[in-house]
Amino acid sequence: MKKIIFLAVMCVVCGLGYAQENKTSAPDGKANPGAPKETAVFDKTEHDFGAIPENGGNVECEFTVKNNGDTPLTILQAKPSCGCTVADFTQEPIAPGKSGSIKASFNPKGNKNEFGKQITVFTDGNPARTVLTIKGKIKQ
Repeated sequence: MKKIIFLAVMCVVCGLGYAQENKTSAPDGKANPGAPKETAVFDKTEHDFGAIPENGGNVECEFTVKNNGDTPLTILQAKPSCGCTVADFTQEPIAPGKSGSIKASFNPKGNKNEFGKQITVFTDGNPARTVLTIKGKIKQ
């Protein structure tokens, strides 16, 4: 009796594992039209400032996000990884086909050598979370 129960449980477990197929692509490897499409598309996810002076003041760059979806896209938050970086972003919903922006400002004062900072952007679209990176080298 124990063997029958064990076999039945194993069949169910194996069946569940087999049912967990990848829904983002069809069996032929092409995109599945039923899969959620990417709605928040960034022009870039990394910006290199190159060499910047420590006492030259803040440096800034801008990342653009386009709404490729069918409904408005909202940037919920843009969270820098440290206090030397500030992020400002489009507050109002971005209409389908339109673009918004995330402006990053970095203060090099007190930093040395190479740097790499992240800004985590949260949206109500797909992907819900995107990490943007700013980097460079501070001249003495």
